[in-house]
Amino acid sequence: MEFNLFTFVFLFAILTSVLALLWLNFRQDKAINNSYNAVPEGFSESIKLEDHQKAGNYTKAKLLLNHFEIIFSTVVLLIWTLGGAMNSLDSYWDQRILDPVLMGTVFVMSIMLIASLIDLPFSIYRTFVLEQKFGFNRMTIQTFIGDLFKEIFLTLILILPLIYAILYLMEDAINNYWWIYVWVIISLFSLIMMWVYPSYIAPIFNKFNPLDNKNLKSRITNLLERTGFSSDGIYVMDGSKRSSHGNAYFTGIGKNKRIVFFDTLLKGMEDKEIEAILAHELGHFHHKHTQKRMITSFVFSFISLALLGYLITQDWFFNGLGITERSSHAALVLFSLVLPVFSFFITPFSNLASRKHEFQADAFAASHTDANDLISSLIKLYKENSSSLSPDKYYSAFHDSHPSAVLRIERLQ
Repeated sequence: MEFNLFTFVFLFAILTSVLALLWLNFRQDKAINNSYNAVPEGFSESIKLEDHQKAGNYTKAKLLLNHFEIIFSTVVLLIWTLGGAMNSLDSYWDQRILDPVLMGTVFVMSIMLIASLIDLPFSIYRTFVLEQKFGFNRMTIQTFIGDLFKEIFLTLILILPLIYAILYLMEDAINNYWWIYVWVIISLFSLIMMWVYPSYIAPIFNKFNPLDNKNLKSRITNLLERTGFSSDGIYVMDGSKRSSHGNAYFTGIGKNKRIVFFDTLLKGMEDKEIEAILAHELGHFHHKHTQKRMITSFVFSFISLALLGYLITQDWFFNGLGITERSSHAALVLFSLVLPVFSFFITPFSNLASRKHEFQADAFAASHTDANDLISSLIKLYKENSSSLSPDKYYSAFHDSHPSAVLRIERLQ
């Protein structure tokens, strides 16, 4: 293989991102150590030192695992590209499958399968060692294996045809603007998935039962009426089947929208706190955060595909990343692997917008429910999920899509 200028740009971007991620991890670890022996001001009455230290230990354990994941994933990326693994796999399938679209589809699926197998040990460790150690894991080996096969099945049913369609358009080359057709297909696929997910895909993994708490249901119904929202139903999900972490979400688009509470969340909250949490979720819809994120995603994918439309014609792009022969499927995979390396630098701006949305949703909730109820529910969530109350400011600015508990509660007060 031959190195070119792009090879060195790629290597510089990888080195910069890895060093930045490790530096942020070390800052976060130091921040946890510095606050380990004292509960942050304002939380001493609601959070015990024992719980605060458990959150610190949990955060440090996740950081340690993330150190290995960062380094390991970087090595794997370099093996796929500059190491020639992808080029060898491309040659292997090229000698066995004549049809270029079918060959490209098999190539992409092979990459996905191998990547999943590589990530499997980390997933097993995260679930059965790390989460188990801190008392969060409820998943059995049978459930874990069952989820794995369900994901494979859904990939074959949903993703396989999508990849084939994308590569068909790229190979057929309707014109130089094939990437516009691909963008339309991906956008439509995303919208359809958002619509079908609540009713058809989520129930494959979890059970969803209608909320049977009459008092809470009455509260929620009144909240929906006074805020002008409607939903396809209020459901309780058996989240305790996999984890003791609690959560709630509002999912779907159009008329196919659902309010979903984890059963673990309902067990630890009062009805008025659940109402406040839901009001926060409704705040996202009131401010059209879902639509804004969707539009941002579509714009980003449009720009990305336009860039791919240019790169697919450039030999330096392929040669600089270890591929000897230009092809649509190689371009698609290379671009998918390389894009996160360079988009890494815009991550803080994306999370900044997300944190702004969280503050807006909190304000909406405070205007339709008692702010103190939202505060107490947030404290319980941070406590039950062992979330850090004192993250490093730079780590949080880069990684966190939600503001820290301290900042959210200060705003609410």
